[in-house]
Amino acid sequence: MTGVELHHGAATDVGRVRTVNEDAFLVAPPVFVVADGMGGHDRGDIASGIVVEEFGRLADAGYDPARGPEVIAETLLQAQARIAEYDAGQRAGGAHDFAAGTTAVVALLIEQSTEPKWLLANLGDSRIYRLNDSVLEQVSVDHSVVQELVEAGVITPDDAAVHPERHIITRALGGRGRVDADFFVIPLSGAERLMLCSDGVSGMIDDATIGDILARASDPRDAADQVVAAAVAAGGRDNATAVVVDVVGLADDRPYDSDAQRVSLEQKLGALP
Repeated sequence: MTGVELHHGAATDVGRVRTVNEDAFLVAPPVFVVADGMGGHDRGDIASGIVVEEFGRLADAGYDPARGPEVIAETLLQAQARIAEYDAGQRAGGAHDFAAGTTAVVALLIEQSTEPKWLLANLGDSRIYRLNDSVLEQVSVDHSVVQELVEAGVITPDDAAVHPERHIITRALGGRGRVDADFFVIPLSGAERLMLCSDGVSGMIDDATIGDILARASDPRDAADQVVAAAVAAGGRDNATAVVVDVVGLADDRPYDSDAQRVSLEQKLGALP
């Protein structure tokens, strides 16, 4: 994708409880990813690292911006295959029931009807938010047990924040759950600022706090730093990672034609009929 100017920032922290940071992120415009590894001793950091590596290859090789959903789905399947291969190797070495896993949220620039747009994808309970006119909105929908209970009307969103099963997710890469991502397409004008984050952020600070930080910090690097710092200050019970992306302009890709410009100017001045 060309013609879209992006500014971005990213931050991650192991937090105050964990000893290993199982989060991973990718900032390779126009590809942005946050992956939250799961499994503890089963090396969730390996799983999240694989996701970032696969999307890093995609960013390096380039992609067809008209095939966004297929491109993301194919990359996730490649990551899934690598994680499965890693698990099989560990089990063959004697680690019974070994199963590394990871969530993933992705933001990718695509073209739709010749217009650049954001294609967003999520798998698991890492989140994507957008900020417009200082109003924060969660774009992604958590793939979790508590989200299903909220949608069924069994519990409220406030209940979900403290529910004992709030960390049980229903879709992820690795393991035996569903691996099909949800996709969302939004115009660039519909997201002055995007934030991708692990649940070590969204699980520690509420949306009002996140929205306040994103609205106040003009530089996306500061925004990412401050969001992660707030999550750690609130207790840091998990690894915390945030990637913040701003669309700051659209460039005109049409080549500059000096001869045409000269003729146009002379016509305007009356030098030519």
